Amino acid sequence: MHSQKTLAEDVTSADISSKLPRYKLVIFDWDGTLMDSADKIVSCMQIAAKQCDMPIPSYEQVGHIIGISLKPAIKQLFNIQDDELAERLVKAYKAAFVTVDTTPCPLFNGVNTMLANLKAAGCILAVATGKARRGLDRAWTQTGTGVYFSASRTADEAESKPSPDMLLQLLDELGVEVKDAVMVGDTTYDMQMAKAIGMDRIGVSYGVHAQVHLEAFNPVALVHSVSELEATLF
Repeated sequence: MHSQKTLAEDVTSADISSKLPRYKLVIFDWDGTLMDSADKIVSCMQIAAKQCDMPIPSYEQVGHIIGISLKPAIKQLFNIQDDELAERLVKAYKAAFVTVDTTPCPLFNGVNTMLANLKAAGCILAVATGKARRGLDRAWTQTGTGVYFSASRTADEAESKPSPDMLLQLLDELGVEVKDAVMVGDTTYDMQMAKAIGMDRIGVSYGVHAQVHLEAFNPVALVHSVSELEATLF
């Protein structure tokens, strides 16, 4: 019985990888799309708020700003304009993320297989994330997934989402036309940045933003698991 199950899985994987991908370039958001990191982000933001004597935000409040670059996200979350206070919160958040909080950040189930299959099929893969460069590099090292990506843009290198700057830079670097690319993300910021330049977009409902909000930006698909996302990309 075990061997039959394995054979079926092998056939399914072969069937997917033998197909041509729908897009030349797939650009992924990171947090909430490939990595299940929302719990840790919320926890670290709450730690930072406590250390800086700010009101402790709820899970839902932090979830709403995940995807934006850190400093603009903090200003929006705490409704502040004070750069010095925002910078204190940024430093406290980063310290909590790296050295204090131990909440695990696993890849969503099936991500490694999906990335490997897309790469094997000749698809160019990239990341557009609100994480800092050091944060993305750390995540790539921890998960061993950096080898799959040909390019990336982080909060240090482009305007914050929902500006389409990250996407425009990636298209230019990789020499791909907008019609041949798709943005995959779990937030309205991902959908908005893609829509702004007429890029196809796929929303994932298993991240931090509600399905109804993603649907408002007319994605070409809205998927509920990584396996469904992989099937949609082929």
